[in-house]
Amino acid sequence: MLEKKLNRAITDFIWNVVEIHSQLEDIHTSWAGLLGITQPQWLILMAITELDEGRGVAGIDIANKLRVHPAFVTNQTKTLEKRGFLSRRAAPDDARFVLMSLTAKATTEIEKLAKRKLALNSTMFNELDETTLAELNATLATIAKNARLAARLLAIETS
Repeated sequence: MLEKKLNRAITDFIWNVVEIHSQLEDIHTSWAGLLGITQPQWLILMAITELDEGRGVAGIDIANKLRVHPAFVTNQTKTLEKRGFLSRRAAPDDARFVLMSLTAKATTEIEKLAKRKLALNSTMFNELDETTLAELNATLATIAKNARLAARLLAIETS
């Protein structure tokens, strides 16, 4: 009986994650649409915002953050550069790497959305306090780590 309840709880968790993922995709698509870009391009801008510490961000770091192929990031960032949302320059210590940063245009456009994003986050996380979110994030990080291991084990098993 205990195993059946655990399996039910795991199944419910997985479907909740699928639902949240779907809703977040819709939200990101909406934010992207406000800037006239695609949802993956929006996520690239958000990854750069998160990762840039003032020196720019390498494409490989963006790809790792988004769990996508580096070539996809290269392709999309060239489009974002043409649209004036980011700048690309060779890394000063290794010209093989391109570092990307948001332009003033991108920063301004993202800042225009800040109040709306705050209101949306307030709606999504209305009933959760900072401690609860910290605990939830720690739990999700553990599940993500274990999921990566499980995926690798399954890949080994099926190959």
